[in-house]
Amino acid sequence: MPSPPHETAAPGSQLERLLALAVEPDPVRTAVVHPVDELSLSGAVEAAAAHLIVPVLVGPQARIRKAAEGAGLDISDFEVVDAPHSHAAAARACELARDGQVSAIMKGALHTDELLEAAVSAACGLRTDRRMSHVFILDVPTYPKPLLVSDAAINIAPDLATKADIVQNAIDCARAMKVDRPKVAILAAVETVNPKMAATLDAAALCKMADRRQIVGGVLDGPLAFDNAISKEAAQTKHIVSEVAGDADILIVPDIESGNMLAKQLFYLARAQSAGIVMGAKVPIMLTSRSDGVLSRLASCAVALLVAQAERSKPAK
Repeated sequence: MPSPPHETAAPGSQLERLLALAVEPDPVRTAVVHPVDELSLSGAVEAAAAHLIVPVLVGPQARIRKAAEGAGLDISDFEVVDAPHSHAAAARACELARDGQVSAIMKGALHTDELLEAAVSAACGLRTDRRMSHVFILDVPTYPKPLLVSDAAINIAPDLATKADIVQNAIDCARAMKVDRPKVAILAAVETVNPKMAATLDAAALCKMADRRQIVGGVLDGPLAFDNAISKEAAQTKHIVSEVAGDADILIVPDIESGNMLAKQLFYLARAQSAGIVMGAKVPIMLTSRSDGVLSRLASCAVALLVAQAERSKPAK
């Protein structure tokens, strides 16, 4: 999903703070899929220079080297894994992740659907017991902390079970970003349960699932309308007593249309900057957009690094 190319952030921005969190961990070894143009190659080079990733360039070797030469980029220190075309590059990157040779995947010059098709393939081995979902990490100038929005990019009309995975993935992402107990607002058009509005029923069910520890690591409330989720004044006006209302870390949208519209409104009307990552696979997947600025690309790498570090620190099952 495209976002405006805001190349710089205001001092103290949330994305800058996110990059600061990723200073300590070692850079994550990352398969960069089909980086055959200047934009995708420069993103890998910039992230490597920031000590966020160790790029493994996967794609047609001759095209990768030609693109680097044309852009004046030095990739001599990077490993290049030859693959004849974008489809093969996506499959090979997923194999590297499955075999533990890389701990993250970054999208290059190929369609998102092509990369995700390889990632969800049963033959690839990246699937887990959770559905994959996308998480936007937004720096909204009018909001005092990072705001996570999910799922606005992958799951079109998620059912309750899929929404539970979307929520858990977003909580895991927030916790990797050092948000110890993320507050999750399950969005709907209204803040009361209405049997005629499926989103409100799902929101109530998700909250009960959290009570029963089917969803862990965060505190949930819903249904909440958008204003009640992010504005304490709006919540107080509606007499909503909630730990989440007015102070949400995560917004869970009912479907991809509402998520897409919400994210783009924040991009274009509130001048939000974003990072983004796919959760729920064996490794984090960065779906950078051609219109993303440098800071957004680096912040996505920082999130992937933090998520990979969190996964490595989990006790073995």
